Amino acid sequence: MVLKIYGNVLSTCTNRVRVVLEELGVPYEIVNVDFAKQEHKAPEFTAVQPFGQVPYIDDDGFKLFESRAIARYIALKYGGIGKLIPDPKDIQKTALFEQAASIELSNFDPFAAGLAAENIFKPMFGQQTDKAKVEALKSQLEGKLAAYDVLLGRTKFLAGDELTIVDLFHLPYGALLEKQGIDFLTSGRFPNVARWWKEVSSRETWKKLSA
Repeated sequence: MVLKIYGNVLSTCTNRVRVVLEELGVPYEIVNVDFAKQEHKAPEFTAVQPFGQVPYIDDDGFKLFESRAIARYIALKYGGIGKLIPDPKDIQKTALFEQAASIELSNFDPFAAGLAAENIFKPMFGQQTDKAKVEALKSQLEGKLAAYDVLLGRTKFLAGDELTIVDLFHLPYGALLEKQGIDFLTSGRFPNVARWWKEVSSRETWKKLSA
């Protein structure tokens, strides 16, 4: 049975999972969850995902939610060891991978996601952008990316010199920064970040999903 993603192609978290599937060439089917109809809050959805958030997957009866957990599962099951995640037997590489995963979750996602919420999603739903909050988030993200620039001056990617799913995790919200006219990833203000972002965001898998 083909793996099914219960999500939405406009969802950042759904696309975080899709890019990993695309990188590994895993066949999948998207079961569209209509936000306008509040299908993610329907009883049949929350019976699997009690938080009412997309996506979740059904892999031959095995159901899993949280996009980063799904990405790890896919990489472990479908040939990603040594390609997108380190071999768990390599303790040091795995530790650096987990360090990078923590960096993305704590030092990038809250700020990039917060900016998308204010500048894109609030207006989409007829709500007003909090401009003071936007400026605060931009300032915080700028500071975080200065630290990224230091790290990416030492290694090619965030967990070392090999691409991992952690680099891919940045793609959905990183792309939305550009749509907001926030050029921290591209301007050259942080040259190591710009080099890294260009390489990660120009992958054919991501271009396919972004088309």
